[in-house]
Amino acid sequence: MVIKIKGKKYYLWRAVDRDGHVIDILMQSHRNEAAADKFFRKLLKPQDSPPRVLITDKLKSYGAAKKKILKGVEHKQHKGLNNQAENSHRPIRVRERRMGRFKSPGHAQRFLSAFEPIRGHFHPFQHQQSAPEFRDTMSQRFENWRNIDGAERCSINLYLEPIAEKQCLVFVIGR
Repeated sequence: MVIKIKGKKYYLWRAVDRDGHVIDILMQSHRNEAAADKFFRKLLKPQDSPPRVLITDKLKSYGAAKKKILKGVEHKQHKGLNNQAENSHRPIRVRERRMGRFKSPGHAQRFLSAFEPIRGHFHPFQHQQSAPEFRDTMSQRFENWRNIDGAERCSINLYLEPIAEKQCLVFVIGR
């Protein structure tokens, strides 16, 4: 995804697990091998083990960075396989328009790093649940949110449902 800030292009790199939850976001000014390398290292740092499968679009820098960092991981590049990553940018575009665009790359990185886990917490996959299940899920999530007091708000990722704790075996990468 490309975001223009003060006339300069920045690329938003997103990793999505197989369930469609955004794992990590990184904003960079380049789309080369070094940028992909940095993103993969940032992505793998909190994980216990590397993913089983890496699904990306056909950008060549993914393959070059994967050869260095993720040697034993299966890499799939196909037009339709990374749709989860491509669709995960839609809420970002909506939020960006409402905010009147991002003012700086640092502002965008800070906002998006906090926005995705919170959005994921309050937007469960409604189409996969019945109405009573969805109401129960939402009431539980709002209860979890109310239990967070002001002192603990800076470590909010620890309280949100298993996005940060989930063992992800498949990463879907999109830019």
